[in-house]
Amino acid sequence: MKIVLKKSDFEKMYEHALKDRPDEACGLIAGIDREDGVREIKKVYLLENIDHTNEHFTISPKDQLTSIKDMRANGLTPLGNWHSHPESPSRPSEEDKRLANDSKASYLILSLMEEGNPVLNAFHVEGEQGDKIVRKEDLIIVDD
Repeated sequence: MKIVLKKSDFEKMYEHALKDRPDEACGLIAGIDREDGVREIKKVYLLENIDHTNEHFTISPKDQLTSIKDMRANGLTPLGNWHSHPESPSRPSEEDKRLANDSKASYLILSLMEEGNPVLNAFHVEGEQGDKIVRKEDLIIVDD
């Protein structure tokens, strides 16, 4: 799948991740699945990691509910989530794979491992526990 993200949304995610360091930052992504097969992210939600750790994240249920209400009010579809890896590469950890339970979701991971060089990748995870398949998705960052 091809995913399109606006540069300004990427920058918002990066700033949020820097602010939350050394903890993982997290949020949701919403938008539309276009008829041409492209997943277009229209809005990025910057949410609280209530675990406050650099090893995993849990999105605040209150933040999640508020975000879903906002998506519905704006005619957007929930497309997945994003989180940062403050000290590791932009790929799903074993914990990320274990917690990936929505085969329709896109999972964006922003690595802050290399100072000043953020790396954002998108992934699709499907399958049963212990037998999950991870596929990298084409992520295109476009000017606003």
